[in-house]
Amino acid sequence: MDGFLILTILIVVMALAFDFINGFHDTANAIATSVSTKALKPRHAIILAAVMNFVGAMTFTGVAKTITKDIVDPFTLENGSLVILAALISAVFWNLLTWYYGIPSSSSHALIGSIAGAAIAAAGFASLNYQGFLKIIQALIFSPIIAFVFGFIVYSIFKVVFKNNNLTKTNRNFRIFQIFTAALQSYTHGTNDAQKAMGIITMALIANNYVTSTDIPFWVQFSCALAMGLGTSVGGWKIIKTVGGKIMKIRPVNGVAADLTGAMIIFGSTLIHLPVSTTHVISSSILGVGSAHRLKGVKWGTAQRMLITWVITLPISATIAGLIYLLLNAIF
Repeated sequence: MDGFLILTILIVVMALAFDFINGFHDTANAIATSVSTKALKPRHAIILAAVMNFVGAMTFTGVAKTITKDIVDPFTLENGSLVILAALISAVFWNLLTWYYGIPSSSSHALIGSIAGAAIAAAGFASLNYQGFLKIIQALIFSPIIAFVFGFIVYSIFKVVFKNNNLTKTNRNFRIFQIFTAALQSYTHGTNDAQKAMGIITMALIANNYVTSTDIPFWVQFSCALAMGLGTSVGGWKIIKTVGGKIMKIRPVNGVAADLTGAMIIFGSTLIHLPVSTTHVISSSILGVGSAHRLKGVKWGTAQRMLITWVITLPISATIAGLIYLLLNAIF
């Protein structure tokens, strides 16, 4: 069997594994608030999230094209197959490590950092498409800040609008509405996160001359959507526990405000073809809502631990990917 074909098959398998892990690693964030407020039973929440992630992943491909061409040029990438395989191994390793410890780290940071690190190890810093790469980094940095601010604003509006309402009745109504917001947030997660694996598979197909365009083949889109849906069905209880309870005590009205904010930021990013960290956006939305509700009610120790993990993910994943590339290059 042709060596390029073997490497391409390995990349497809690893990319689908990344999407599967992303399903239970990141999707947990989308349903964490609805589970923690008992708006949805865990099993029902996971089924809902799995279906909506699949639907979302089948709807758009703009983010996938950004991943394909904006970090490195797949048409001129040196040792493209090994670069992509190293990046995927690194991203999967970091995702599993942070999942094991229940830390809501960013799969997006892990993948993007890994692609950059492996490319630099293969062809130096000149291999990066700096204009596109910096655009992606800016989106990753500013999206959680915007989510925090919007979460604060949305919940502040809720407080004014519903301040005279009966608390028990209001919470009951918001608990019902959370079913809708959990579905919406899961859908938007699929529109953004599932596309990252689509982009990297297409990058490998271009690097090995199997396709000549950055358009995403249908089989790639479908298989990535299916992998994320199946991954979601496995669940992600450790992440749910952290996001749903260790940032702040979440009530239905808090959950709706956070879910609407997260969905709005993620879907807005999808529409302008920018990959963002759904983990960052959703967690920051909850932090913004918590700050508007009661500043002292936010467990800032958990937030600090999450922030540290977010900051170190890019450089660590890039370093790991670079080392894996060197090892693979020596073997192959």
